[in-house]
Amino acid sequence: MQFSIIIPTYNEAASLPHSLKDLLSSIESLSQNEIIVCDGGSVDDTQNIARQFPVIVLNTAKGRALQMNAGAQQAIGDWLVFLHADTRLPEKWMALITQCDGLWGRFDLHLSGRHWLFRIIEKAINIRSRKTSVATGDQVLFFKREFFHSLGGFPELPLMEDIAISKVARNHAAATCIPQQVITSSRRWEKNGILRTVFLMWFLRLGFWLGIKPEKLHRLYYS
Repeated sequence: MQFSIIIPTYNEAASLPHSLKDLLSSIESLSQNEIIVCDGGSVDDTQNIARQFPVIVLNTAKGRALQMNAGAQQAIGDWLVFLHADTRLPEKWMALITQCDGLWGRFDLHLSGRHWLFRIIEKAINIRSRKTSVATGDQVLFFKREFFHSLGGFPELPLMEDIAISKVARNHAAATCIPQQVITSSRRWEKNGILRTVFLMWFLRLGFWLGIKPEKLHRLYYS
């Protein structure tokens, strides 16, 4: 098995059909790859939609880190690819990862919104990630399976699990930064206000760095 694509979901009925159709069209051989949807107890039609596709559906405890770790425990692919339900991979993404010499990495990011501020935000995210070897889940983190398990999986935090595992992983191996862009939804930015969301993200990262409990940051993020 070459790739295990692990998708954590919670109430993603609106985005999941398009995401799975797009993903399946990009996979060269489903017999050599697997898609694992890890649902954290959705109360919408997410699970029923997922079961209409040739994917594995897992019922897990709610929490992105918990869900992704559960999927990773079931996965048998050489590479583990952690994909958000509202994110689309670039063309030939499988070849791009296969060509990597490293043990882990991420893609550059493109936000789906057309506002000019999104171009600045995504550029800043990509530069920061390249300089620090720290990536967010929206950039589609991928790991060699053995390496991922040697790290202990995602720290089981209610928020910032992507930042946390990046900081651990970079101590063992340099991150591969693939310049081809994944496209992730800008729905949260558009709903809550672009600048307000930027400042909130900065505050959350600063709070995490200062040692504020992730539970408090989680409540603030989802408030």
